[in-house]
Amino acid sequence: MSATRTPRTGRPTSRPGRAAAHRLALLESMLRVRRFEERCVELYSAARIRGFMHLYIGEEAVAAGVNEALTDEDAVVSTYREHGHALARGVPAEAIMAEMFGKVTGCSRGRGGSMHLFDVSRRFYGGNAIVGGGLPLAAGLALADRMTDRDRVTCCFFGDGAFAEGEFHETANLAALWGLPLLLVCENNLYAMGTALARHQAQTDLALRAAGYGMVAWAVDGMDVLAVEEAARRAAEGVRAGGGPHFLEMRTYRFRAHSMYDSDRYRDKTEIEQWKERDPVEGLARRLREAGELSDEARTALEDRLAAEIDAAVRAADQAPEEPIEDLLKYVTSPVKASRP
Repeated sequence: MSATRTPRTGRPTSRPGRAAAHRLALLESMLRVRRFEERCVELYSAARIRGFMHLYIGEEAVAAGVNEALTDEDAVVSTYREHGHALARGVPAEAIMAEMFGKVTGCSRGRGGSMHLFDVSRRFYGGNAIVGGGLPLAAGLALADRMTDRDRVTCCFFGDGAFAEGEFHETANLAALWGLPLLLVCENNLYAMGTALARHQAQTDLALRAAGYGMVAWAVDGMDVLAVEEAARRAAEGVRAGGGPHFLEMRTYRFRAHSMYDSDRYRDKTEIEQWKERDPVEGLARRLREAGELSDEARTALEDRLAAEIDAAVRAADQAPEEPIEDLLKYVTSPVKASRP
């Protein structure tokens, strides 16, 4: 998959050659996210990226697979761990890197940084720093589409921590009541910041709980990009057919700490290594090699191409201007002052 999104048919092809190319595109999408974030770690450590940064490493299959099931007309609402979602959606690496650097050429003009990526041209509506904050926004987008009879799906990503927030339950209830065209994708990585799922949820089967709102819901192996795409396509088709909101619990795992400031002392290192054995990127690469669809030379060429793309993004971000001081109040709405009697 290239950095620029191409129109999607909404259905997988059955032709063997195209199917192999499609699997290679999924590998490229996941590798782009992985290599982009690895470079961001280096830049953050060198203080060239500042502020908060939450890495998606380990969860790439969810972003890549779900976005393949969506069309360009669908909307995506994300979380503060959204680099992978944005890249898989087609937001250029150059625009994201410039945003990380706080430059005016960034996708949010350098005003949002890592947690507030936004691109209306690709219907990518954040990047939201508040846990669960994107859920009501997604419901609003879906309601607007239903009221105007537009054949669209709004996909909202959120984590297991957001499941404990009132925004999730309010959104799920209204979406089910109103039959909204909403696809809820819960990235269950087992830890809400530093709190294990079983320590903050009495019932850890989140799909089962979501089904209690009367919506179609099931759990998916979030470390298998092909399983993710199949489930997301099935769910999106159900939503598009008028089946109301659908819920997918993506059972996945982040290999890195919650954020760059997190010491990650709440997890056993053995647990992390066990999950790394199910690395979604290397898992797909291994399957492609075994099927004769990926040679060592092709993998090297892919890595080189992505490295060049990310190098170019870093150079462009370095050279991009910062926003002029005289524009700092542009796009800022001031409260209206009450008039005196």
